[in-house]
Amino acid sequence: MISLQINGRKNAVDVEPEMPLLWVLRDEIGLTGTKYGCGVAQCGACTVLIDGVPVKSCSYPVSAASGKNITTIEGLSANSSHPVQLAWKALDVPQCGYCQSGQILAAAALLKRNPQPSDQDIDEAMTNICRCGSYRRIRAGIHQAAKTGKGIPSVIHMSQAPGVGAVSLAAMVDHDHSRPHPTTQEQQALVNDACSASAGCNHNHDQA
Repeated sequence: MISLQINGRKNAVDVEPEMPLLWVLRDEIGLTGTKYGCGVAQCGACTVLIDGVPVKSCSYPVSAASGKNITTIEGLSANSSHPVQLAWKALDVPQCGYCQSGQILAAAALLKRNPQPSDQDIDEAMTNICRCGSYRRIRAGIHQAAKTGKGIPSVIHMSQAPGVGAVSLAAMVDHDHSRPHPTTQEQQALVNDACSASAGCNHNHDQA
């Protein structure tokens, strides 16, 4: 039997020592928020925290996790109230969402060791792959959680008028990071322009 401390609870599992932690979490414990992506510790969909450090669990033997504190997405907060989770919701960071449990845990670990990260800090730390390409929104979500003033407003639920909406979306999400980041006032002006052009915005995120 192998003893594991997962999300603050003790678990005993009867598995082979070399079994990847990912499959213990999913198949033995029933914590399916941790995802299988590549199986070779490259994509990061399987990321969990071990003693606060992001680890790709698909290639991490369960025996190596014994005696350590394991945190999965289910244990990051009791009611999705972690600052990263709140920022992810506010900015509609996910697209398909498959990689996001790993992205969120990696972001949480980054902010714990560096509460005010720069763009470069984020780019260097966030190495998980997003097949939807939502990297700019991931970066913005981290800034939002860190309260650096670089979070961007959500535009996903705006009614998109031809031309104008697309321009506003591009300006907010895909702006050139080599230039100074738009001020809060500039960001709000973009939102107001898009709302005016499309006869109002739908801000009810729970309808998505």
